[in-house]
Amino acid sequence: MNSSTGKLFSWLIAIGVVLNITCLFNEILEPDGTLYAALSKQIALSNDWMNLFDNGHDWLDKPHLPFWLAALSMKCFGINAFAYKLPALLCSFIGAWYTYKLAVLLYNRLTAQLSVIIYLTALHTILANFDVRAEACLTGFVIAAIYHMYRAGDNKWLLHVVAAAFFSALAMMTKGIFVLVTIAAGFVIYWIVTKQWKQFISIRWWLLLVLSFVFIFPELYSLYVQFDAHPEKVMYGHDHVSGIRFFFWDSQFGRFFNNGPIKGKGDLSFFLHTLLWAFLPWSVLLYVAVVVLFNKKRKQAIEARHWIIWGSAGISFLMFSLSKFQLPHYIVILFPQMAMITAAYLLSVASPKAIKAINILQWVLLGILVALIMVLCWFSHFGNPLAVTIWVVCMLLVLLINTFRGTLNDIVMRNAGFSVMLFIFLNFQFYPSLMHYQAGMEAGKWIQQNGNGAQPVLYRNGTYSYEFYAPGQVEHADSTDALLALGKKYKKLVLFLPQSEMIALADSRFDVQVLHTFDYFHISQLTGKFLNPQTRQSQLDTFVLAAVSEK
Repeated sequence: MNSSTGKLFSWLIAIGVVLNITCLFNEILEPDGTLYAALSKQIALSNDWMNLFDNGHDWLDKPHLPFWLAALSMKCFGINAFAYKLPALLCSFIGAWYTYKLAVLLYNRLTAQLSVIIYLTALHTILANFDVRAEACLTGFVIAAIYHMYRAGDNKWLLHVVAAAFFSALAMMTKGIFVLVTIAAGFVIYWIVTKQWKQFISIRWWLLLVLSFVFIFPELYSLYVQFDAHPEKVMYGHDHVSGIRFFFWDSQFGRFFNNGPIKGKGDLSFFLHTLLWAFLPWSVLLYVAVVVLFNKKRKQAIEARHWIIWGSAGISFLMFSLSKFQLPHYIVILFPQMAMITAAYLLSVASPKAIKAINILQWVLLGILVALIMVLCWFSHFGNPLAVTIWVVCMLLVLLINTFRGTLNDIVMRNAGFSVMLFIFLNFQFYPSLMHYQAGMEAGKWIQQNGNGAQPVLYRNGTYSYEFYAPGQVEHADSTDALLALGKKYKKLVLFLPQSEMIALADSRFDVQVLHTFDYFHISQLTGKFLNPQTRQSQLDTFVLAAVSEK
């Protein structure tokens, strides 16, 4: 590799950064994203940083930190999708920065640069910055904690121990205590491999653990205030609910063993096939790197310290696979480690035969992507088919002209081009068209412009997108008696409700004036009939904005 490779990689990193930034300028996807945005909005409006509420009821599921960060952003930039997504994007960039810093120490500068390219252009990294949940924040905190824990092995260790504890605490306040496994597992494997038994009793690591739990005090105090101090509250059908117990046990071990209040169905192979699409266009190369490592005939030499990365990824992947509660976005927190593993393998490939096979695979993947984009756009009409065709043809020409030689540089550039082609289409054509079928979002925007100070009310439904996009605090009502009480509190009410509830409401004690109707489809679960314009209308539900007043 020469200096031109370093320059190319720097440009590709910049392209990866810009590609992720494009996620800021789309709306928030239902249901989870809008739920978390609505929780953050309530904090920003009420200045109540202790209590989390869902549809007017106490909410106990995730730790507070992502909502605190989003609420702070909303305080600065207003209550909008940009403000909600910004903290996650910044944390994702923190993850990229620490991926680079750690890979430089463990490998070299080129491997570090390529690791960042892979991390920034992996499919689910960019999806995590579009459909924002906790994982984008968590990924940055986890790899930062691993970096500072590695640096804490040096002579000047105290500052890095404090930093590692700080980031470990942020990770726990984002997802829970199981993140400590991802942070520490690689070091445990490394110490065992190198027979550094004294590390297990070293004061620095015990101090790191103690400080990590000291730093999560804000989370524990908030849980105590909302739940432990109020044993009369009922959650998941029980009173005397301890938020602190939920944080340490039910939300983590309860999900892992499937004996907590939130249950799932485990599948040992789930993350094996999830990773194939989530880590595109790099996933096959990652699997090859793993095979090469454990193939006796072609065993890849691995330095002992690299087990910090392999151990973290491997033990965490095994833990996720054994868990009874599995969701695709969980795997994102391992992308920095997987990016380093993939980069180290790719830069070690010297066989012309292997490089040729990788090139063939890439062109096949690129061909499949082009076909999917063209079919999806022309078939569904989500996006401008002509503009999409021009974009895809231009990208193909650029890649054909600049990557025809099939060198390692070309391989990296072509994979980055894969992600650019896909996400420019998604973020500027597909998603903006699709979002119009989020009825709650469209209604919330409508009432912002035409509400004339009326109080927005969710009636007999819990549409989180309406709760976030409608102005101010949204009230909730499940009965006409509740509506009567709200009518006495506010001068004007505007209800957002399913059309199926309109007949009963019109026959009740209220005068009802329909202001607007909105088409709805659960767009995070696309179907062929919805994508087909000929059958789309039959798949839609209708929601209504209605002004109501007592007769």
